[in-house]
Amino acid sequence: MTPSARRRGRAVSPRSAIASRHGNPSAVRAAVLAACATVLWSCDRPVAQLDYELRRQLPHDPEAYTQGLLIHDGTFFESTGQYGSSDVRQVDIATGQVLRIHALGEEHFGEGLALVGDRLVQLTWKAGLAFVYDAATLTPVDTLEYEGEGWGLCHDGRSLFMTDGSGTLQRRDPQTFDLVEEIRVTRDGFSVRNLNELECVGDHIYANIYLKDEIVRIDKVSGEINATLDAFSLSVYGGRPADVGAVFNGIAYDPGTGTFYVTGKLWSSMFEIAIAGG
Repeated sequence: MTPSARRRGRAVSPRSAIASRHGNPSAVRAAVLAACATVLWSCDRPVAQLDYELRRQLPHDPEAYTQGLLIHDGTFFESTGQYGSSDVRQVDIATGQVLRIHALGEEHFGEGLALVGDRLVQLTWKAGLAFVYDAATLTPVDTLEYEGEGWGLCHDGRSLFMTDGSGTLQRRDPQTFDLVEEIRVTRDGFSVRNLNELECVGDHIYANIYLKDEIVRIDKVSGEINATLDAFSLSVYGGRPADVGAVFNGIAYDPGTGTFYVTGKLWSSMFEIAIAGG
């Protein structure tokens, strides 16, 4: 489910540093110390562990294979996946009742979802198509094209950020969907793959990691992961079925309350959480 905006320093091999300064012991020692300092540099700023407070446990459609989730005008908008059962829907937050729904064709697998103005943009997994809807009615109004797979999507008010299952964020023009920039996502200097559902919040992007009960917080300029949240307990209490595909996925931020809503594919529960330092 490319140039980086900014990259962290690469470690210099002590052996190559010695070879380049052969015959000068002082230079060798200095080179080794400098190389070691470079290797340890990524440990100077450890990734923070985010705590959360559970505010509410709410009902969620256990047949919804959640791929994208957001809040707009006091309701959820949710994109669901699977061939033959993908849709985009408007959902009552308190009850989980589906208020409005638009089904995709059987040949399309729904993925990430974002709101741009008064329009929703929904990715598809492998079709290379993004469907655009009127948010008030879920009426299709346009279709956009892109290369590769579509996984997660969010809008920060200026740019769309998209994932394709790799270790990069794609920054796209919200009007044309043109690719503007690719940002390599790293944790302690190492690439992080399987970036999935996204939520843009201020200077950060919150992302699910596919197959993990974890949310990572990404600096949207540097691509560096600077905090993580362990959601294993939510997975346990979320009504998660035995289905191997029923993984943690779906993040929506409510700017009115400062809280997040999270769920998973085929879960029977949605959780409202307050993230400390989020």
